[in-house]
Amino acid sequence: MLTLFHAPHSRSSRIVWLIEELGAEVDIRYVDIQRADGSGGRDAANPHPDSKVPALKHGDALITESAAVALYLTGLHPQAGLGFPLESPERGPLLSWICWNAGELEPSLWAKMSGEVETNPHAKARYDAAITRVLEALWVGPYLMGDRFTAADVMIGSTLGWARAHLPESPVLDAYLERLQNRPASLRAMQRDGRPAIAA
Repeated sequence: MLTLFHAPHSRSSRIVWLIEELGAEVDIRYVDIQRADGSGGRDAANPHPDSKVPALKHGDALITESAAVALYLTGLHPQAGLGFPLESPERGPLLSWICWNAGELEPSLWAKMSGEVETNPHAKARYDAAITRVLEALWVGPYLMGDRFTAADVMIGSTLGWARAHLPESPVLDAYLERLQNRPASLRAMQRDGRPAIAA
């Protein structure tokens, strides 16, 4: 049994989207978390050691961190085609994109949103490099890994969509985000996110 501990409109929302893309059977349990605006708080029902989301339970195993959860679920559902087998040369780039999202893209976007990019040359260089890398991939596109939609698009696409107001003007980026948002699984995930009475 797979159980996702999820807080609406949070980092775990992209995992709900991934679950829909994979066609996975996952019990989604809604938990409270501490929000940036001071609302919310620790929830005893949440098994995450830091009281954050996502947290995925699979039997006795507990998986946390968005990248780890995404890779774990994708590996459990190879038939969905969102990942690559161990022997595939494309598996390396997929893993790199997903981990790069957490290690480079998200920190650079936080620096942009906080104003650090405007005052710190290193932060600006990091932000510019991250945006350039994404746009160069999408110029080849239509997805990050070419013609194939993968779990990397779920993870990075959700990050870009959340931070769109802090990204440069780009018809290529806007077209990419529109493609992602109009996917049937993405639309289903939006309906599930934030509606525990319906989704439970």
